[in-house]
Amino acid sequence: MSVLHPVVAEVTERLRERSRDARAAYLRRIEGAQGHGVHRERLSCGNLAHGFAACGATDKERLREGHTPNLGIINAYNDMLSAHQPYERYPELIRSVAREAGITAQMAGGVPAMCDGITQGRAGMELSLFSRDLIAMATAVSLSHDMFDGAMYLGICDKIVPGLLIGALSFGHLPGIFVPSGPMPSGISNEQKSKVRQAYAEGKATKAELLEAEAASYHAAGTCTFYGTANSNQMLMEIMGLHLPGSSFVAPDTPLRDALTREAVHRVAELSAPGSSHLPLGHIIDERAIINGVIGLHATGGSTNHLLHLVAIARAAGIELRWDDFDALSSVIPLLARVYPNGYADVNQFHEAGGMGFLIDQLLSQGLLHGDARTVFGTGMDGYTQVPELDEHGQLLWKPVSKESGNRGVLRAITEPFRADGGLRMLSGNLGRAVIKVSSVPDDRLVIEAPAIVFHDQDDVRKAFERGELNRDFVAVVRFQGPQAIGMPELHKLTPTLSVLQDRGHRIALLTDGRMSGASGRVPAAIHVTPEAQSNGAIARIRDGDMVRLDAEHGKLDVLVDAAEFAARVPATADLSAHQFGMGRELFGLFRQNAIAADLGAGVF
Repeated sequence: MSVLHPVVAEVTERLRERSRDARAAYLRRIEGAQGHGVHRERLSCGNLAHGFAACGATDKERLREGHTPNLGIINAYNDMLSAHQPYERYPELIRSVAREAGITAQMAGGVPAMCDGITQGRAGMELSLFSRDLIAMATAVSLSHDMFDGAMYLGICDKIVPGLLIGALSFGHLPGIFVPSGPMPSGISNEQKSKVRQAYAEGKATKAELLEAEAASYHAAGTCTFYGTANSNQMLMEIMGLHLPGSSFVAPDTPLRDALTREAVHRVAELSAPGSSHLPLGHIIDERAIINGVIGLHATGGSTNHLLHLVAIARAAGIELRWDDFDALSSVIPLLARVYPNGYADVNQFHEAGGMGFLIDQLLSQGLLHGDARTVFGTGMDGYTQVPELDEHGQLLWKPVSKESGNRGVLRAITEPFRADGGLRMLSGNLGRAVIKVSSVPDDRLVIEAPAIVFHDQDDVRKAFERGELNRDFVAVVRFQGPQAIGMPELHKLTPTLSVLQDRGHRIALLTDGRMSGASGRVPAAIHVTPEAQSNGAIARIRDGDMVRLDAEHGKLDVLVDAAEFAARVPATADLSAHQFGMGRELFGLFRQNAIAADLGAGVF
């Protein structure tokens, strides 16, 4: 392990200093909740009797005695989400392993788990980001009975893992482990699927042909195989020390997957028992773990959604992460992986090429990761340079990862990166601040200067395209999409349309106070613009025809209008009444009214 890179050390120290008071307050709070011995000893007889009333005889006796750890299971299972369907049988597996180990485990609660893939472009997507905070609250409610000494968090997809982790940190005195379920087998290539999507957008493919392509891509239990937010979540949980080494991308319903789940039970039980191995989750997630997460995001070209989620996760642990920290690290963290939409491969190919073990080993070799960060595995990050396998007797073991990539088109050594930087950049200028993901944007599209065409709904972009009004250079300004306006939905529905126009040779870009997700690709997109239009941000003063300059090379985002004239303009307003009711949206009114800015995490806490 090399000496820590000076930029990583400097950014971490700034973060630590900035967070000193908030972090100290957080640690005092979780230490005050810790107590001694098993937690249910504090309960009255009536409380405890309620807690074990429905248990079988063995579990009931152990819970009555009160001497052994009891694990709470927080499960995001539903059988509509392919990624979460495998979790249906996990609780019984976990309970049986716990019994064998002489402890107990109980389903503490379930959390909602919506699928962004199903709600993309639909009204339900307006609930997606706020579901993260709802999941956090549901996690806290599930753990509120004081019956548990540790927890196992079962979740995969976009807002679910961040929500689970924020909720877990509110009970940070409890040890905890995150348990993945793994990706589905590879279907048709993501490039093939994208070509059919673009053909459909141009009227060159039928709906039946599009559905056939989509069904051939999303075809089985497991996580979608492109590198969007769901799989970025799994990368983060591993590089932040909350997964077992090498477990993020093991296929579901396989002997190795089950062996890793069994081992996760034993690990959290050990972490939960009194003694030298006791390690609360709130102590694992410290400044080092947060910085490791940012580094992993850069090194893999991960989802832009995590410029919201990681900020919110850090705040839940008393750590004041800022977009400036992402920007500073991006300049020194090389891009070591190309997984669709940043390349042709999917996460299964990434895993086969060496996956997380290879990536972590390479980063450690140049001091680009905090090797001394705490982990659920009981080691520093060096333990995560191993890969799991089963021996001839079916026993789980770990072996060192190969020093050579299994596929240099997917995963590279740090001496030959795909890019010298991480591919995520911050933009700032007279339009405020924004984020852009450039890891898959062609070099000749990093600077776009073109007239604005303003929209207040993503469907209006598609309608303008169908009318033939967009066959020219332009910057699509899609505003009133922020958290305070309509919940900051992903605008991934725009991708096929904008990709078609770019492929026709037009110089185009997207500028929005909404999100574009981990699936954003080749079209330059300045997203998460803050202040948002609903807060009278500068984006609300843009007019059709204004020249907008998006310069990802120098981190600039400006409207090229006389400063005095631009400042004197009355900000536009939008009729958002259609977004206030229906599809459950009226229940989220308090979220919209209390949402904080994108650069603070775009949540309500």
